[in-house]
Amino acid sequence: MVSHTSPEQLGFDPARLARARTVLEDHVRTHTTPGAVALVLRRGGVAAHWAVGRHTYDATAPAVRPDDLYDLASVTKVVVTTTLCMVLEADGRLDLETPVSVQIPAFSGEGRDAVTVRRLLTHCGGLPAHRGFYETCRSKADTVAAVCRTPLTYQPGTETVYSDLGVILLGALVEHLGGGPLDELARRDVFDPLGMAESTYCPGEDLKLRIPPTEADKPWRGRLIHGEVHDENAAAMGGVAPHAGLFAPAGDLGRFLRCFLCGGQLEERQVFPEASVRRFTARANLVPGSTRALGWDTPSEKGSSAGRYFSSGAFGHTGFTGTSVWADPERDLGVILLTNRVHPTRENQDIRKLRPAFHDAVSEALV
Repeated sequence: MVSHTSPEQLGFDPARLARARTVLEDHVRTHTTPGAVALVLRRGGVAAHWAVGRHTYDATAPAVRPDDLYDLASVTKVVVTTTLCMVLEADGRLDLETPVSVQIPAFSGEGRDAVTVRRLLTHCGGLPAHRGFYETCRSKADTVAAVCRTPLTYQPGTETVYSDLGVILLGALVEHLGGGPLDELARRDVFDPLGMAESTYCPGEDLKLRIPPTEADKPWRGRLIHGEVHDENAAAMGGVAPHAGLFAPAGDLGRFLRCFLCGGQLEERQVFPEASVRRFTARANLVPGSTRALGWDTPSEKGSSAGRYFSSGAFGHTGFTGTSVWADPERDLGVILLTNRVHPTRENQDIRKLRPAFHDAVSEALV
């Protein structure tokens, strides 16, 4: 893990930084989420690594620990799929301007030659946001085939529609070009090089005590989801999916985010090309008004989950289960927030208040 350092050495006022922890504790007390882990990085060190609350609202539930693993949901998109696309592009195996149908012929059809890798990464590829494939599909192959049959809902490149379908298609492309299953490629090209030893798909039973449960899924699975992916389509794909399914502790994500803050370098080793990191994390500006980078998001002017203070050069992503990662290279600042806010139900939307309030409190602690 990145070394722990006193907040003062990293440019924080300790008393003001403590207010960020109070924000977490207040939201746990008012049941935004049963618990949370937060990690604040700056200048190569860890200014704060907090664990608050419990795994569930039961008073006898395990207390959250700093090394607990959380279901990252859509944060999987940037940690795994986007990064693998970046690796393939840097190696010359992936051309961002190539129509996806060239590599995945099943996706061919009228208008689909305009669906490029770049447009899928920036969520302007013409595909709808979501479809409940889990209701009829029982495997990854079934789900990818269903995506390939899904009609485009707008002309590619003209709108921004955040789409799980586009990322599922990117996952199929990554496996085709990478020559292996997504989880094996992630281990080889992302987790092992960065020392993310505990990041995993489909965690084993031995890790269950360190994983807070997510939702009580009564409509489909008929049970509490604990230690298995929350996202239904990812579950139907076997738990290993490009849009969701990764479990990780904050410490591993700290190594990942530190590498991206340092232009692809970690512990004096260049893991990813600096030019690739800069290119993928910069706003793409393909559709007017879109905040999307290549796979990543950037702060919006109003209502950003990163709060009010992250610079225009910042990049990050959120996950439906209540997770997020945000990095601001301008201030060499990284913030990881992991919660299971969908427990016991996704109907609670107060995470929309917690995220910006927490990031604002961290930013306001900078001297």
